[in-house]
Amino acid sequence: MQILYEEEGDLRVGAVLAQAPASFQVESPHGRRSKVKAANVLLSFERPSGAEVLAEAEKFSQGLDVEFLWQCSGAREFGFRDLAREYVGRDPTPAEAAGVLIKLHSAPMYFYRRGKGRFQAAPEETLKLALAGLEKKKRVQEGIAAWAAQLARFECPPEIAALRDELLYAPERNKPETKALEQACCDSGLAPARLFERCGLLPDSHDYHLQRFLHEFFPRGAQFPAHEVPVAPRELPLAQAAAFSLDELGTSEIDDAFSVRRLAPGVLRIGIHIAAPGAGFAPGSALDAIARERLSTAYMPGRKFTMLPEDVIERFSLDHGGEQAAVSLYFDLSESDGELRGRHSRLERVPIAANLRHAQYDVLNEAFESGAQAGLPHEDELRALWRLAVALEARRGRPSAGAQALDYSFYVEQGRVRIVPRRRGAPLDKLVSELMILANSSWGELLAEHDVAGIYRVQSTGKVRLSVHPEPHEGLGGSCYAWMSSPLRRYVDLVNQWQLLAVLGGRRPPFARNSDALLAALQAFEATYTRYDEHQRAMETYWSLRWLLQERLSSIGAVVLRENLVRLEGLPLVMRVPSLPPLEPGARVRLAIEAVDLLERSVSFRVQRD
Repeated sequence: MQILYEEEGDLRVGAVLAQAPASFQVESPHGRRSKVKAANVLLSFERPSGAEVLAEAEKFSQGLDVEFLWQCSGAREFGFRDLAREYVGRDPTPAEAAGVLIKLHSAPMYFYRRGKGRFQAAPEETLKLALAGLEKKKRVQEGIAAWAAQLARFECPPEIAALRDELLYAPERNKPETKALEQACCDSGLAPARLFERCGLLPDSHDYHLQRFLHEFFPRGAQFPAHEVPVAPRELPLAQAAAFSLDELGTSEIDDAFSVRRLAPGVLRIGIHIAAPGAGFAPGSALDAIARERLSTAYMPGRKFTMLPEDVIERFSLDHGGEQAAVSLYFDLSESDGELRGRHSRLERVPIAANLRHAQYDVLNEAFESGAQAGLPHEDELRALWRLAVALEARRGRPSAGAQALDYSFYVEQGRVRIVPRRRGAPLDKLVSELMILANSSWGELLAEHDVAGIYRVQSTGKVRLSVHPEPHEGLGGSCYAWMSSPLRRYVDLVNQWQLLAVLGGRRPPFARNSDALLAALQAFEATYTRYDEHQRAMETYWSLRWLLQERLSSIGAVVLRENLVRLEGLPLVMRVPSLPPLEPGARVRLAIEAVDLLERSVSFRVQRD
């Protein structure tokens, strides 16, 4: 006996080898044996073979008109053999019955399945809607095919061009335009950006990368909403010493400044002054919402996107000539033994005597180390602060980066880029970093002493994370470290400043340790700060490659890091060179530049032989 049965939605045939009350042991036309439940058997017959019946049924079903079958079936539930008998006007052969079954199976819009071999015709209105949907889908598929064909010829349809940014940066997979682009990319073997470039829709590679950043973080535009500019409290006491800052050229968010005043022979009073926007607006305000949304200033060569609006920054930045609100940390320095005494903090107005810039003052790096004089204003104060920084570093037991380590500053003007290396750990950099570490550690300890929550930067077993608990930072050699020195640029610092101001003013702090707002700020900042950093490094890579093209270099030196990984000389670029022969780390090689791809931010090299 042969049977036709349903298995996993498919119709199959087999010869019965054995039969039980609830099942059959069958052998398929291909020789595979299996057990089939009796409930799944739809048709049984003696001859011809199952394979022949299935082949004849497929052929018979192709001649059936599904519309005619639907009209003949009526509104009530029916069995497929009944419909087959009515169609052929007699008892159907196994192939005819199976052919009708195949047709019913293949037309789910016309016939609903109601159980073992039973069906019911779809209502007329429902069928009309389903057929209209099918026709619409067909037209959409035809449109997708037409768009894909145009794109493959590097002709961009206006419907695709209108969605360029969405398709590049945040495509919706179900949109026909996305499907057309994916098909065209598959057919042409090109990435979406490269395909759009070939179509003439990406004339500027820098704009392509910048728009990726803007689309991710500022989908509604990078402009700030309307806001009021707050005023710092006017009744703040005036600091006794004027302060000066030291920053890169073009820095507009001046968060920190320093003062040095001689109290007595051999005793200096050192002041670290941090801008105090937290004294001008409070948690929950409109400006807090703006800062909380952005979480940090985002930097990239040639531009930045500030956390706070420019008019707010101007009000609180420690700019030359003003008396600005600042949180100050004072301590007395004994010049004889280098001990720090009498540490205290206060909120006050600080006169800003000067905004010093590295472009002019970096000559002091060599002057300090050699003992020479450069004759610059505030040179003696900077020298005293540098000596203090050296002593602070020694006490922490954590030396600055090695003299060979380099950082790079990017300057982009009218499409041209200058890349200036800076030796990491140079005296002026060490001066600023050590005093910031001192302020952040001191104020973190102050919060902990008053059992006031803060957001701490913690390092243990080499891993760095943020925590609301004052835990050690092994890399800095301190018991706790809370970011507080950049409240104009980082939201974590602003939150910590609000907490610090509450302690200094004897008020209840705005955030408890288990505060949802505090924990949410911590988590959001970590994620956003990491993504900002990734974009910054990506754009530095882009401008490094632009520099290679700009300088028309045909080759460049590199240092082997490991295997085929090298660091290019004079650039913050670490690249892989597949053709690099086995060399020891530290070996120097000369690489021929074969191709630079600004869209992919990649470069291909060939090792030059001597």
